[in-house]
Amino acid sequence: MKINFEYHEVAASQRLEGFVAERLNKIETKYDSIISGDVYFKKENSSNPEIGKICSVRLSMPGTTIFAESSTASFEASVAKVTTELRSQLQKRKEKLKAH
Repeated sequence: MKINFEYHEVAASQRLEGFVAERLNKIETKYDSIISGDVYFKKENSSNPEIGKICSVRLSMPGTTIFAESSTASFEASVAKVTTELRSQLQKRKEKLKAH
């Protein structure tokens, strides 16, 4: 799977990219129809310290696109939430395809 990273008002980080790539590769081993992934990192000005670091992921697949976004206190926690949501969406899609 090809992964594209975009940063908005955030410095690029090899460590963060490696963390995301590891998580998405684990997902790809279970769901082999994923073609590519677009990962977006951005900071949001917020008075609440528990949110503000946003991670968005869009996975391209034949026929559909799956998207998830999360805002937490750290990018790592946002990535973890996003990958959990993506797994849930992919599982639902897989079950729907098995039914047909």
